[in-house]
Amino acid sequence: KATVSVLYWCHHRKKDMMRHTHPLLQRIVLTGGRNLKLSDLDRVSTGALDVTLTLTDESRAKVKEARELVDHHVNNENVVYGLTTGFGKLKSVVISRENLPKLQENLVLSHCCGVGAPMPIEEVRIAQILRLYGLTQGHSGIRLELVEFMIRCFNKGLVPFVPRKGSVGASGDLSPLSHMAAAYMGHGKAYVVQEGKSPILTTATEALGLIGERPIKLEAKEGLAMINGTEIMKATAVLTFLRAERLMVSADAVAALSLEALLGTATPFDDRLAALKGCPGHRATSANMREILEDSEVLKSHEDCDRVQDPYSLRCIPIVHGAVKTAVSHVRDVLEREINSVTDNPIIFPSTQEIVSAGHFHGMPISMTMDYLSCALCTLANISERRTEQLVNPDLSRMPGFLAPNPGLDSGYMIAQVTSAALCSENKVLAHPASVDTIPTSANQEDHVSMGTHAARKAREILENTEHVVSIEMLCAAQGREFNKGVREGKGTRKLQELVRSVIPPLQGDRFTYPDMEAAVELIRSGAVNEAVKETCTLQTKMDFI
Repeated sequence: KATVSVLYWCHHRKKDMMRHTHPLLQRIVLTGGRNLKLSDLDRVSTGALDVTLTLTDESRAKVKEARELVDHHVNNENVVYGLTTGFGKLKSVVISRENLPKLQENLVLSHCCGVGAPMPIEEVRIAQILRLYGLTQGHSGIRLELVEFMIRCFNKGLVPFVPRKGSVGASGDLSPLSHMAAAYMGHGKAYVVQEGKSPILTTATEALGLIGERPIKLEAKEGLAMINGTEIMKATAVLTFLRAERLMVSADAVAALSLEALLGTATPFDDRLAALKGCPGHRATSANMREILEDSEVLKSHEDCDRVQDPYSLRCIPIVHGAVKTAVSHVRDVLEREINSVTDNPIIFPSTQEIVSAGHFHGMPISMTMDYLSCALCTLANISERRTEQLVNPDLSRMPGFLAPNPGLDSGYMIAQVTSAALCSENKVLAHPASVDTIPTSANQEDHVSMGTHAARKAREILENTEHVVSIEMLCAAQGREFNKGVREGKGTRKLQELVRSVIPPLQGDRFTYPDMEAAVELIRSGAVNEAVKETCTLQTKMDFI
């Protein structure tokens, strides 16, 4: 019951925060331009369903103009790759006009070869938005009717069932995007999601019926346009990035709480030192730490102790956390460009009446960037776990062993640290770069691929591990503060300690630990930690400063 009540509290705290930071209904406008922001997708990434898509008149005109060029070539039976030919190795096979709809249907259904667990609903919804954003820029050649159908499906809560595995990340995310396209055609499965109701998973045809729609029939070029893109890897990357960006701030706050529990010094956070280093991420981290620890009597009480230096995991917080912030900032720059890009093939230029075959579907920009993010998150977890070791090791912390009230009889947080160490080591295995791998496919026509979907999935798994690692540090730091709780905390650490204690009581003896750990990580993931600290601190919460 305690666990349920804690998670219930976090869920509703998150919903309250979302209402505070967003209007009641968010509308994403498909302008046909390049002005989509990562922040536009934040609400969808948290599972919110009150997001709708609209199409501008300018975008409608662009879609229709591109389609007219496709229709011109089809009506004149011109041989154009992707319009009137086969695909990949079969690119030289010319298809008769009457078989073009069947060609597109065959393409989508034959490519539905995904395996494994389904993608989370929020990831698929981001992919739906991104696919539409690319298609409505007027370089894909699909009918306006299809665009408007896909928008209605999204707004009414249709979410295709998409298996996670099966993409090598070049020629786009062919298999998963085919599953997404097939659902619009009435094949496979789909969810119907509505605010306040549990998702319904059923056949795609029945799901379409539940929202008042019928399966769509594809025409020339449309199947290829719907499946030839990088939207699956981008959706996973966007969701991972948004959570990683929130985690950056939480990690600073938790590190400050650990510093107080360990009676460390704030000297390394001097802005003069940050200026000498010249790294904006370093400077932002130092500024966060100074503000969170402002008014701390805990640190002042220990200024004249016999400890000469703090360990690296405390002293180097600005350097390490700052480097992670720099990496996250780079990821933001790349993703903000990629979510606005056209990634299918061939690409249509209506103004010059050209149809150009290129390689925009190649996912290397996402693959390399997600590998970078994976390494950064591994580093954040590594230094957090080392602070947890400082907290639980009595030879280092000068506190009871493993923060147990009665060491020996009680084990305290001994195994929580073991879990943290296990997750850090798992991260190191997952951090092997996907972007350096490639394997030829399609009879060697597609002879170099990106593995971008692998990189994005691995980054998300590393993120989830790192959220746990930081939350374990938070548990231990909060318990460490119980041993010198009579001394006033900093203005930010006080808020964090109060938040933790509002849902997780201090250890009075050993108890079933799992609910505490689940509640702690939910405080991180829900954004409650950041919101609590921001009640008294103005923090660097975004990486735009770099």
